[in-house]
Amino acid sequence: MNKDSKRMSSPDNTRSNRRHFGNVLLVAILAVFILLGVRFVYIAVGKHVQHVSLSKQAQALYTEQQTIHAKRGTIYDADGNPIAMDTNTYTVYAVLNKHQVSTTGKPLYVTDKDKVAKVLSKTLNMSSSEILKILNPSNKNTFQVEFGSAGKDLSVATKQAIQKANLNGIAFTTQSARLYPNGIFASHMIGYAQPTTLANGASSLIGKMGIEQQLNRQLSGENGVKQIKHDSLGYTLPNSQRNKRSVKNGDNVYTTLNPDLQNLLENQMQILYSKLQPKNMVAMMIDTKTGKILAATQRPTFNASTMQGLGDQWNDLLVSDPYEPGSTMKSMSLAASIDSGNFKGSDTYQSGRYKIGNAVVPDWNPAGWGTITYSKGFDLSSNVAMAHLEQQMGASTWKKYIQNFGFLKSTNSGLPNEAHGAMQFTQPIEQANTAFGQGITVTPMQLMQAYTAVANNGKMLKPYYINKIVDPNTGKVVYRGKRQVVGNPISAETAKKVRQHMTDYVYKSYGMGKDFKIAGYKVAAKTGTAQVVGDNGQYMDGMDSTLNSVMGMVPAKNPRYLMYVTVNQPKKVPDKLITQWENDVFSPVMTEALAMDKDTALPGKATSTKVPKLVGTSVDDAKQQVSDLSLTPVVIGDGSKVTAQSPSEGKKTLTNQRIFLRAGDNLTMADMKGWSMGDVLEFAKLTGLSVQTSGSGYVTSQSLPAGRTIQEGTGVTVKFK
Repeated sequence: MNKDSKRMSSPDNTRSNRRHFGNVLLVAILAVFILLGVRFVYIAVGKHVQHVSLSKQAQALYTEQQTIHAKRGTIYDADGNPIAMDTNTYTVYAVLNKHQVSTTGKPLYVTDKDKVAKVLSKTLNMSSSEILKILNPSNKNTFQVEFGSAGKDLSVATKQAIQKANLNGIAFTTQSARLYPNGIFASHMIGYAQPTTLANGASSLIGKMGIEQQLNRQLSGENGVKQIKHDSLGYTLPNSQRNKRSVKNGDNVYTTLNPDLQNLLENQMQILYSKLQPKNMVAMMIDTKTGKILAATQRPTFNASTMQGLGDQWNDLLVSDPYEPGSTMKSMSLAASIDSGNFKGSDTYQSGRYKIGNAVVPDWNPAGWGTITYSKGFDLSSNVAMAHLEQQMGASTWKKYIQNFGFLKSTNSGLPNEAHGAMQFTQPIEQANTAFGQGITVTPMQLMQAYTAVANNGKMLKPYYINKIVDPNTGKVVYRGKRQVVGNPISAETAKKVRQHMTDYVYKSYGMGKDFKIAGYKVAAKTGTAQVVGDNGQYMDGMDSTLNSVMGMVPAKNPRYLMYVTVNQPKKVPDKLITQWENDVFSPVMTEALAMDKDTALPGKATSTKVPKLVGTSVDDAKQQVSDLSLTPVVIGDGSKVTAQSPSEGKKTLTNQRIFLRAGDNLTMADMKGWSMGDVLEFAKLTGLSVQTSGSGYVTSQSLPAGRTIQEGTGVTVKFK
């Protein structure tokens, strides 16, 4: 009975257990749903998961952060004309893949290769056949092609000229670049900037030389950052752009370089360089009242627009390549002797040779001039005279003056890689040698600075080339160059006496500087001919192994301008003396500087004028106005009224220079033979001509003949010599 009862109750227990398990499972499921619901509510309200903001993550998904690139600052000359400025260059390419079409079905690939070749051959330095060969590659699956160096670094004018033809499949990529509109213009001092890939993969213009390198941080500015929001399809949401960090464009730099003097100096230096073929040359002019560098250049140099010639000379010879100056150092030793109270100009000595210990100091004329006075010895540039003067004042006194004149230390010009110079000064013969410029090395910047003490009545001025730096974002001047006295190595009386001796050097019948006379002015000058040390450490022989130079100041009694020219190791010295060749640079530039200044210009000899407003006047009236100012009008176009002019109204220009007048749109090519680089660039600016240049000096040939019809973007190659 009991057994049967147990058997009968078993199904009830099973059902009960199932119900109990089902209830537990239901409760568990409900608990899970409740927990999930609470979690979802928490996430929906708080929008955080494990300390991560979901809203920020969502915003990041649809927010793009972009860099706003700062504009690199512009470098200007003293008249406010740009020397270096930002621009874009373009690379042209052709799409060949026939699957490339627009949403409307328009072909985005080249459909007419003959037309493309014809158009591009007019603007690129390539023939139609060369272009067609590129457009028909052997690999039929080629997606797109470029056109080598001819298709790169194109100007905006060239790009626009190509775009006007509406060629299917022709497109462009854009690159940031630096434009140097003057080509060769104090190139090593200004330097250059090039696109450079940074550590983060971005590209930026970085200064590589000169002011571009020195002031790279100020010129570069600071990039900004902006945020743009997109929807889920990638479209930009309206009013969603927000600047996260404002862009700060680079500072603008205004130099002290006078464009008229600089261009004239470049031209004269190039002519001399071509004729003498020296190893190198340097020239610099300073305003003695302020220390401003008005013009400076060197040879070899380079065209900053094309980089042609850069590999010929990397060093900035103004500051980074010390050399033995030779006899231009004699003015310093004369000044030290006078200032220390040791100089007696009427005393005599035996010229020709002077023995110091076991060594001999020779004059450049070994036979000498007999027994002569020390004053005459300076006029004849006698080494023996200077050696005697050094012995009389003593090595320690002479060394003190060397240091006070700023030699053997940097002038702190700011230009990269400035050198200090060195000196051999242990033995008596070495000490004597330094008095006539051997055994001591200097830079042109050091020597010019030292000579400012002679020109400026004992006050030595620091040469400078930055007039001001302006923040374009605020318009504020953040730096201003100024006259800076960096020493007083000699008295005013000593300076006046040295200038008188330098004047005698030019005007005495036996003076060595007679080639540097300038009509209407008194010139104080000193020349130098230093032997160059060869690779074996020994002095070389012959004219092609000397460094020839002249240092001159005008007017002699109260100098306004100081100029230095060097010609190092000329291979040729045809027809006339080396000093006469040097004067082909010194005299024209110095004369121009004197004539441009109202305080030094001779009556009726002023050679600069302001350009009047000519736009809007008739061509005939404009030509008459220009001619009345002793300027040369060049009319571009066949219109009756002037629509544009260059230089612009109010700009100063030299007399006899060209003034370009545009009238109408029917333009023809001019005969550029004999034009300067500046003339060519002015013509190109008014016409939109795309110019490629080679060489320096004056135009000798052009690829387009005079009279040929031209339009904006037309290319021309111009050669200078």
